[in-house]
This record gives sequence, C-alpha cells and structure tokens, in this order.
Amino acid sequence: MRPSLPAGLRRLLLAVAVIVLILLAVPYLIVPLYRFGEPVSTSMLWRFITGSRVERVYVPLSRMAPSLPLTVIIAEDGSFCRNRGIDFGAIREALQQADEDLQEARGGSTITQQTAKNLFLWQGRSFVRKALEFPLALWIDLVMPKRRILEIYLNIAEWGPNGEFGAEAGARRAFAKSARDVTAAEAALMAAMLPNPSRRNARRPGPGMRRLGQLYETRARAAAAIDACVRVR
Repeated sequence: MRPSLPAGLRRLLLAVAVIVLILLAVPYLIVPLYRFGEPVSTSMLWRFITGSRVERVYVPLSRMAPSLPLTVIIAEDGSFCRNRGIDFGAIREALQQADEDLQEARGGSTITQQTAKNLFLWQGRSFVRKALEFPLALWIDLVMPKRRILEIYLNIAEWGPNGEFGAEAGARRAFAKSARDVTAAEAALMAAMLPNPSRRNARRPGPGMRRLGQLYETRARAAAAIDACVRVR
C-alpha cells in the first residue's frame, strides 16, 4: 500500500491546483469584455510596471488607411477571414518552409493566435505557451467578431524597439504621419516589420524588407475579398 500524503501537503497541492485553474480561466472570462474598450498587451503591462517607455494611441479600424489592415492580413494570416482562429495548413507550411527569409516573414500563427498571445501570454517560443494559445485563439474567434479581433491586434502589436505599440505609434515613428494617412507602399512596409520590430525599420528598410514590402503591396492589389470579413457593410 502506498503511503498517503500528509494532510497539510494535500491541502497545499489542492490550493495550488485551484489557483492554477483560476489563472487559466481568467482569460476566458475577460475575452468577452474585450469586445469593448481599449485592451493592452502583457508586454505593455510589463513595460508600465518596470517604468519603461510605452507609446500607444488606440485607433479604431475605421480611422486607419484601408491598405494597412489589408496588407497585414496578407502578410500575417491570409486565411484570417476563413479560419476559426487556427490555420493548421499554415502551421504545416511553416514547419516545412526551407526559405529562411520567408520563414521569418511569417510563421504558422494566425492573427487570432497572435492576439491571444499578446493579450494574455508571453513572447518567445514555447510548447507550453502554444498549448495555452491554441484554445484561447479558438475561444477569441468564437466570442469576438473578426473586425474586432483585427482592430485589437493592430492596436497592441509591437511596431518599434522602444515601446511603440499599435499602428498609430508605428506609423508616426516610421513615417511621421497618422495610420489613416499611410500609403499602400508604407502600409506594406509596416506589415513587413511585424515579425521583428526590433530589427526591422520601415523608415530605413533593408533590401530584404523592401522585397517583402513590394510582395505584400503587389498581393494587396491583386486581393479580391481577402479582407471581406473586416469591411464595413
């Protein structure tokens, strides 16, 4: 017969389990509230706590240049309007991708997954984070309209190395103009920044970034209804 755990240890383990379950449940309770308001990311919160610089002006999708959300969808998640928060085909493609530049340009995460990560989780690669991110993305897609998901993402994504968050701060840093005034070419360069805003600079793009920007701009001109789910009807 196995010796039973001391009563004190059992109570401690039970308390820890309850705390973990509560922490895991909190994001699912908060997500419906994020249909409204101006959410902030965990990275922004951390910078606030540590006294680091944070620049973010929340801008509704209706006050952004239409080319910006369009090129971000093309760059980050071409199936955004069709998927349910996760794109397993894109994950397989990312795992099989041999071109290092293109692999860095876009991984297997959807915009909804990145929104879940930015709102509730941490940066960096981790199987634990992915395991938490997948069901959160499914839940976010279930309870939020696509337009709202994209609006949140564009307002919490990091767009610079010094605490620039959101499209407005990114556009002002890169081009000294509002997100509503960026051109199609500028929007494409901003989209090309997203995978690595610390190393990439839309104001002074290198050859690789220019190539990506031109690719996204060309695809945006050819895209028909890729952003149909976020247009105002």
